[in-house]
Amino acid sequence: MSINNSESSVKILIVDDDVDVLNLLETWLENDIYKVKTCLSGLEAVSQIGIYAPDIVITDLYMDGMDGMALLNQLHEENPLLPVIMLSGKAQIPEAIKAMHLGTSAFLTKPINKAEFMETVRRVTPKLTDKSILNEFTKNIIYRSKEMSDIIEMASLVADNDVSVFISGATGSGKEVIAKAIHEASSRRDHRFIAVNCGAIPEQLLESELFGHEKGAFTGANVKHEGLFQAANKGTILLDEIGDMPLALQVKLLRVLQDFEVRPVGSTKTYPIDVRLISATHKNLEKAVEKGEFREDLYYRLKVVPLDIPNLASRVDDIAPLAEHFLAKFSKNNKQQAKKFSPDAINYLSSMPWPGNVRQLMNVIDLCATLSKNKTIPLSLVKKAVHDDPIHMQTLREAKQAFEKGYLLSVMRITHGHVANAAKIAGRNRTEFYKLLNQYNIEPAAFRDKKNVEKEVH
Repeated sequence: MSINNSESSVKILIVDDDVDVLNLLETWLENDIYKVKTCLSGLEAVSQIGIYAPDIVITDLYMDGMDGMALLNQLHEENPLLPVIMLSGKAQIPEAIKAMHLGTSAFLTKPINKAEFMETVRRVTPKLTDKSILNEFTKNIIYRSKEMSDIIEMASLVADNDVSVFISGATGSGKEVIAKAIHEASSRRDHRFIAVNCGAIPEQLLESELFGHEKGAFTGANVKHEGLFQAANKGTILLDEIGDMPLALQVKLLRVLQDFEVRPVGSTKTYPIDVRLISATHKNLEKAVEKGEFREDLYYRLKVVPLDIPNLASRVDDIAPLAEHFLAKFSKNNKQQAKKFSPDAINYLSSMPWPGNVRQLMNVIDLCATLSKNKTIPLSLVKKAVHDDPIHMQTLREAKQAFEKGYLLSVMRITHGHVANAAKIAGRNRTEFYKLLNQYNIEPAAFRDKKNVEKEVH
């Protein structure tokens, strides 16, 4: 079956050190009106990329010199959205999984089945973004600006793929919203999305949270604990604030991403995992790499597809629709009559610098809705809400309380709600520990149910 005329100009580069395979695939593709160029090595392919500018690359995994994985990495440094089909006659399942996470669009085993091969090529052929797919992707994302439109389109293109995504942007800019949208648009949507804030969990507990621990692995570990990577198996895990991860743990995370298996603390056994990884940070990791604060090899392993979310102040067109959305949501959740902003109030909101980004805007809108007794919210009330908003800087007490609550939640999760064991880890007696739990309205019983143990970490 031939492809249509709109696809007849698609250019394909085939890379394989087996001349017979090259000739066979070239014949199949040219009979289907594709334009084809062949290369006998990865190095030759690299030299031809800029000249030929292929729309799709098909490469063997095992080749002398530069193999398929190395070629894939080099190709995606220049263009992370370039479709790559990987072929192999020797690959095991872990290699196929690794190839998919590194950005391969498809993985086929030799001998190649013609029908499967041609269908795969048609499936990965680049197309203009389908409007219905884009609309579905953006159903929970509010935006109007060109800056966000470009980000959203790229995110939607890589969503139905296992490629690792790296989201950068200031605190409160909406990184987790994008990560959730990617998960919901992927083939993993029916499995779990787990978000982990690496900066909110104490260093000594983070490894256990991520990878789990065996009974007796440390003082207070009286039960086996499944880590969040295993809990997210077949789904997606978001490592938020990845820049705050300690160097020692970065080494272990890199090994997990290379082998796609985890080893719990205190265990000699490893467990295979199949998890789509999305990482996010507000830090400049390139500078962190230069200072030796973040591993360079891990940085490039995470940054397969980079998405940089702009600050709210640089996408002014998004402020008004976001403000109206948050106002409508507040009114609905609190069973209030629908409210609106006066035109000058909207203009004022659009002119503000918003150092706390979308999160700060939402706080201000909630405050406006709470204080307003009228249907229309005036400029004077918006100014008061902006002035009273405390997001610019937490007090020391607020920061301490946030840390304490995060620590308590982590230690209760790890001990499955066993207060005596949790108190030992925290270095407190049980009476003091119960007081802390009561202070933050944390119920130990909530952590004893298996389903609740695996709740998302924020």
